[in-house]
Amino acid sequence: MSHVVACIDGSLSAPAVCDYATWASQRMEAPLMLFHVLDDSRYPTEQDLTGNIGLGSREHLMEELAELDERRSKLALEHGHHMLQNAEQRVRERGANDVRQRQRHGDLAESLMAIESEIQLLVMGLHGESSSDRDVHIGSQLETVIRSIRRATMLVPSNYTEPRSAMLAFDGSPTAFKGVQLLANSPVFRNFPLHLVMIGPDTGDKWDQLKQAEKTLAAIGCEVHLAIRAGDVEQTLHAYQEEHDIDLLVMGAYGHSRIRQFLVGSTTTNMLKTALKPLVILR
Repeated sequence: MSHVVACIDGSLSAPAVCDYATWASQRMEAPLMLFHVLDDSRYPTEQDLTGNIGLGSREHLMEELAELDERRSKLALEHGHHMLQNAEQRVRERGANDVRQRQRHGDLAESLMAIESEIQLLVMGLHGESSSDRDVHIGSQLETVIRSIRRATMLVPSNYTEPRSAMLAFDGSPTAFKGVQLLANSPVFRNFPLHLVMIGPDTGDKWDQLKQAEKTLAAIGCEVHLAIRAGDVEQTLHAYQEEHDIDLLVMGAYGHSRIRQFLVGSTTTNMLKTALKPLVILR
């Protein structure tokens, strides 16, 4: 069964992850999975001290360290359970009915890849656990997850606002049309005002591509707006989004297009860091 999977951690964005995931699961009529991963590098399940008795070491001290690590891991596991319980209470208060919890030890990207077949939409916070109100950090594993998981991913800021409109960064490629079809097939965007925005030269063939995509989306009741803009991808998309007060920016990993180069390039980190509204990445 496919789920909306919400990645829960101790970051400031965790409550918003719960809220956006609840909203998406209700729109998609899909069960909600609350997912928490204990990083093995921080909380190992077992300690192997073979070969660690070196210069100046004492075996009893090493044993005490191992006991401390084991206690720390157990406390982290218990803390994770409490986070998941609190998250479930929050999403149920907001109307989620079919809710499941899952906690794993390991690497986040690898843990998500292990359940990839169960994911319909992945929801993650833009900002990591080290972020504060004054100092915002992009989640350290975010880029790895984006590159590894071949499922639609919603990256959300720390504050929740119910989405009411969306824009798709569109480049006219065959895979871009697949992205349009994904939107058309998803109940998330049904009856949404939806903007299709191309970055590049304003030519007749580009308008033909936009209008072809418009027909697909109009068939599901979307109010479709078309636009072509010239300029830097990041700045132009953000400017258009602000100009039209659009809640969701939808992008796809499209071949070798300018949008893909932007998505996997060095400007991605800056764009994610400055994003004030959710970003949905289609794969």
